[in-house]
Amino acid sequence: MPAISASAPGKIILFGEHAVVYSRPAIAIPLMQLKATAFFLADPTAPLGNIKLTAADIGMQTNLNDLAEDHPFRVLFQLVQNHFQLDHFPAMSVKIRSEIPIAAGLGSGTAVSVALIHGLSLFLGAKLSAAQISALAFEVEKVYHGTPSGVDNTVITYEKPVFFMKDHLPEPIYVGNDCTFLIADTGIKSMTSSVVGEVRINWENNRKHYESIFDSIASITQEAKEMLISGDEKQIGELMNKNYHLLVQMGVSCDPLDHLVTVALHAGALGAKLSGAGKGGNIIALVQESSARDVRLALENAGATRVIQITLNKTESTKTAKKVIS
Repeated sequence: MPAISASAPGKIILFGEHAVVYSRPAIAIPLMQLKATAFFLADPTAPLGNIKLTAADIGMQTNLNDLAEDHPFRVLFQLVQNHFQLDHFPAMSVKIRSEIPIAAGLGSGTAVSVALIHGLSLFLGAKLSAAQISALAFEVEKVYHGTPSGVDNTVITYEKPVFFMKDHLPEPIYVGNDCTFLIADTGIKSMTSSVVGEVRINWENNRKHYESIFDSIASITQEAKEMLISGDEKQIGELMNKNYHLLVQMGVSCDPLDHLVTVALHAGALGAKLSGAGKGGNIIALVQESSARDVRLALENAGATRVIQITLNKTESTKTAKKVIS
């Protein structure tokens, strides 16, 4: 049996992080330049149910059954086994490779989950819909992050920019003009679950203040969706700046993030903000094509450990912009 493989992209939040956990909308976009890939090869010489796992990026080489029962990989395989009502899996070797930085807010864990779930279903000769893959990945997200919003597994599974809100069907966004972004990494690892937990404690201690911030971010995110559809880059940049200042008020920024945002804006970016949980990780800056090189160099000179350029391409038709992902 030939090897089976499946890949999934990273992601970045453009608007609405943290507020999305509290039932406000967020906008996320896939990072097609960065992917996680899972490879599956049958092992006919091993006993039934024997699964060898290799993930060189995190120094893992083990048997699935040797992992703790609450390990995300162990949970994932159990979820798929339950879904297909299998007594056991065929013996296999699984290798995981990822180009996505870990603990940087770019969806590394979720991308690995989506690649594993999709690839495992193909290896079994079965077919899962995108909705089923996303739902299973969301259950694994709970192991990683405790109370995830669901935005990561949605945008990574569907590989489209989405307007997302908990308990609502995700809505794809069709942009009116090409938008170029630079993603700059502070090099500081940031655990999403830890920062989300801090925000929850602060919210519980001062709900009125945090609900006001979340409401303001929700308004910005709603307006940003309309600006993306119309292609108004100037307004998108201004909204990014407003979202960023609210995240600072929330207490999830840090000096290195603030420094890169300031550098990007001074170098000519139309807007910039931290992206993801904060307290490290990345910023995202909206730039014009003509200024992208200058902003990139400024960010690199300011200490960014990695700068990625991505483009959201203009959608040929926005007539289906209200179509719901299903």
